[in-house]
Formats: sequence, C-alpha cells, structure tokens
Amino acid sequence: MISLVTRVGLESYEVMASHGAYDFEREQVQPFIISIWATLANDVQEDDLDLTLNYADLQSAVDAEVVNSEPVKLMETLCDMLAKNISKNAIVQSISIRMEKPDAPFPHPGGLAVVEYEWTRG
Repeated sequence: MISLVTRVGLESYEVMASHGAYDFEREQVQPFIISIWATLANDVQEDDLDLTLNYADLQSAVDAEVVNSEPVKLMETLCDMLAKNISKNAIVQSISIRMEKPDAPFPHPGGLAVVEYEWTRG
C-alpha cells in the first residue's frame, strides 16, 4: 500500500503588525515573520485548485489574523487565530506555524523571539 502525504506551505512571510505584551508594542508596527505548513487529509487526486489548500489562502489568513486584527499580547494567541482560520478548510488535517518577532524587546542584546505551534484535527 502506498501512503501519500501532501503539505502546502508558506515560508518566511514578513508582515508589519502591532502585537505584543507591552503597551508600546501594540501602539507601533513591527515585523513578524511567519511560516506555515498544512498537511492535507487526503492526497489531491485531480488537478483542481478547489480540491486542495491554495497557498495564497495561507497568506490571506496571515493578513486577516495578524495584519488586520486588533492587537493581542501573545504570539501564541496569533497562532491560535491563524489555525482557526486555516482549519476552516476541511481538507486540512494538521497545521504547523512558526512565528518570529525579530524586534521583540529583550533585557539584553541578542536572541530571536519564536513561537512554534502545532494543530491537528481531532
């Protein structure tokens, strides 16, 4: 038996948004770099865009949930919002999100703020 797994992805999509734990982060835009991988529940049998997850939909989900949403404090919240949006497509079995915040305030120079999030249809 042959087992096929198809993943659709969007890597290193950089957007400007106003989210963060501190008030000043929610008052000014800063970069967020987002990578998303969605595993499909079924292999795509036909050459039909309507039967898969369009990677442009991943970009649109980021725009809706990160760029055009009300500011939130946690990247974890943003990842959850993204997963809820993307999982509306019934063909999506699981979602992996990596969100980076290169300008996150740290007490000392260096480091990269990162949240990785995994979602699986139950």
